[in-house]
Amino acid sequence: MSAEIVAELAAAVEAGEPVVLATVVATRRSVPRRPGTKMLVYRNGRISGTVGGGEMEYRVTLEAADALIDGRPRVLSYALVDPAEGDPGVCGGEADIYLEPYMPHAQLFVIGGGHVGKAVAELAHWLGFRTVVWDDRAELAAEAAAADEVDAVVTGPIAGLVETHEIGANDSVVIVTRNVALDVEILPVLLGTEASYIGLMGSNRRWSTTRTKLAETGITGPSLDRIKAPIGVEIAAETPAEIAVSILAEVIAHRRTVSDGEG
Repeated sequence: MSAEIVAELAAAVEAGEPVVLATVVATRRSVPRRPGTKMLVYRNGRISGTVGGGEMEYRVTLEAADALIDGRPRVLSYALVDPAEGDPGVCGGEADIYLEPYMPHAQLFVIGGGHVGKAVAELAHWLGFRTVVWDDRAELAAEAAAADEVDAVVTGPIAGLVETHEIGANDSVVIVTRNVALDVEILPVLLGTEASYIGLMGSNRRWSTTRTKLAETGITGPSLDRIKAPIGVEIAAETPAEIAVSILAEVIAHRRTVSDGEG
């Protein structure tokens, strides 16, 4: 069974499907399963294999759901002695179960394929992100598609991007477009995703104009507060490469803050 679970885990990782591997790592006295027993828990709650069934296994699935949110491994210790004291069983023993989440590569969506967008995609690829570039201009989309650092390219209306690519809570969006009008057009669509980070390039004045226009369309409050603008860490950046460093520094800082439970 363990070999089958490992093969299924490999298939999930290859497909980019988030999953937690639960392994019984230590037992004491009478328990339903022995060390080395494995079970997979998927994001939709589906399980494959078993670590013993019953209340203990149910609690493991709940902890696995949390692990799929924060991406952190953990060791769970259960006493199976007295349910009246909150124990998940009456077998008389104890079990330690290690949860190891396997998360797909974080995606970085680069909205705008100009000079800065190209630099951001290149650096993001080097940092280990899966990079997706969108631009409404076919010629720039074609240039992005030819770059080794870009994993996917979308052109046409912005709605096509969210229709073909899931933008989840583990992903970041960097908007480096050419004007306010385009920002006002695409931001409502991007705010409809679960992206953890949405950053917008431009001056304070440009962001003020964009924010006002978005508010006029009914987008206010928490939605607007999700947008980080102006984008990037202040390092007096001038060149596209330097701006990319500034932007990715902020993206990384945001991801670390969220994973540490501070965001």
